Amino acid sequence: MSVFLSNWDIQSINLWLSKMHHYKDTSKSQRANEADMILQLIYRKIGNGRHRIVYDLNNGYVLKVALTKKGIQCNKTEFKIYNHCRADLRKHLCRVKEVGHGWIIMKKMDVKVPVEICNEELIPLKNKFRDAGIKPRDMGNSNIMLSKKGKITVVDYGNFIMD
Repeated sequence: MSVFLSNWDIQSINLWLSKMHHYKDTSKSQRANEADMILQLIYRKIGNGRHRIVYDLNNGYVLKVALTKKGIQCNKTEFKIYNHCRADLRKHLCRVKEVGHGWIIMKKMDVKVPVEICNEELIPLKNKFRDAGIKPRDMGNSNIMLSKKGKITVVDYGNFIMD
């Protein structure tokens, strides 16, 4: 049951998850295209990486659907870290609203971090995560955005490792 997704959406995601192993040897763009065709979600695809595809729910949130087994793990990692890290770190993580098998719904953020802020604040933020026992892997410009309050916010932390 989901507040954001219909039963049909969840059934479509489950159908994709049951077929995704057939596409493990394809390129990331081909796998994303195949997933998009099988999913047939009504939402606009706004991007994809190697392990997940992202849709805009048009309500201030995004849906990330796993493209690989690693993508399923990335969703679980984001949920776990968001819900179990210190509050002073959580304000730098994109908000998780819902999670299900193979999918996660997070706050949509689309304000790019200006270079001067990134250069000044990124290293201290990475160190803050490390000091809290979280290894901030893959925390680069493509995975961070600026919050309305002007704080660097990590939008993709599925590769982080929490001790």
